[in-house]
Amino acid sequence: MSRYERWNSLLELLAENGRLDVEEAAQALDVSAATIRRDLDELARQQMVTRTRGGAVAHNVSYDLPLRYKTARHAGAKQRIGAAAAALIAPGEVVGLNGGTTTTEVARALAVRPELVERAEGAPGRLLTIVTNALNIANELTVRPQVKIVVTGGVARPQSYELIGPLANAVLDELTLDVTVLGVDAVDLVHGATAHHEGEASVNRLLAERARRVVVVADSSKLGRRVFARICGLDRISTLVTDTEVDEGLAAAFTEAGVQVVTA
Repeated sequence: MSRYERWNSLLELLAENGRLDVEEAAQALDVSAATIRRDLDELARQQMVTRTRGGAVAHNVSYDLPLRYKTARHAGAKQRIGAAAAALIAPGEVVGLNGGTTTTEVARALAVRPELVERAEGAPGRLLTIVTNALNIANELTVRPQVKIVVTGGVARPQSYELIGPLANAVLDELTLDVTVLGVDAVDLVHGATAHHEGEASVNRLLAERARRVVVVADSSKLGRRVFARICGLDRISTLVTDTEVDEGLAAAFTEAGVQVVTA
C-alpha cells in the first residue's frame, strides 16, 4: 500500500469514527504503528487531522478528500477507462471535462493521442477544444499545442480543484459542446449520475445539457449507487465507460436502459 493509499484510508476511517487509535489503525491497514504515527504526523502538518496522545481526531475540515489523496485508488482501472473514453473523441470536437481523477486520466490520454500529436507537429493548429472547470486539467493541457483550453470562471473548491458557482454557469450558458465526459461519484439505473457536492453537480449538469452526447466515466465501485446531488438522468447519458470488474447483470441493465457500456 502506497503512502497516498494509507493517507486516504486513514482519513476515511477518521471520517467514519471521528477519532483514530494508532494501534487499531495499524492493524486495520496491516502496517507498523510507527508508520501510522508518521502518517498522522504528516496529515496533522497539513491540517487534515488533529493529533492526540495515541492517535488523532477529525480536524475541522471537509473529508471530501483532495484530489491528490484519491489518485492511487483504482489507479490502473482509471487509466484504462481514461484511454477508452479518449478513444471515443474525434479530432476537431469540442469536449467538456469536469474535475476528478478519472477525467484527469481522460485528459492525459487525449493529450498523447497519436493522430492529435502527429498532426499538430506536422501542421500547427488546434485539433481539439477542451472546456473544463477543473484547474488541474487546464494546467496539464495548457502546454499542449494541439489543444485549445477554455476554462470556466467560478470559485475553486480545494477538495476537487473544480470551479463552481454562478460564474461557471454563466460561461457554460454561452457555449455548445460536441461531447461532455463526466466523472461522477455514483450512477444508478433510477437516479442517473450523482455527486456528493451540490455545487459541483450544478456545473456538471450544465456541462451535460450543453453537449450533444454525454460519456460518463466511472469505475465499477461507483455503479448501482446514488449520492446526495443529482447531475442528470440516464436519458442524457449516451455511453458509460467502466472497468471489467463491473457486474454483468448491472451492465446489461444499463444497456437495456439505452446506455452503451464500454469496459476497459
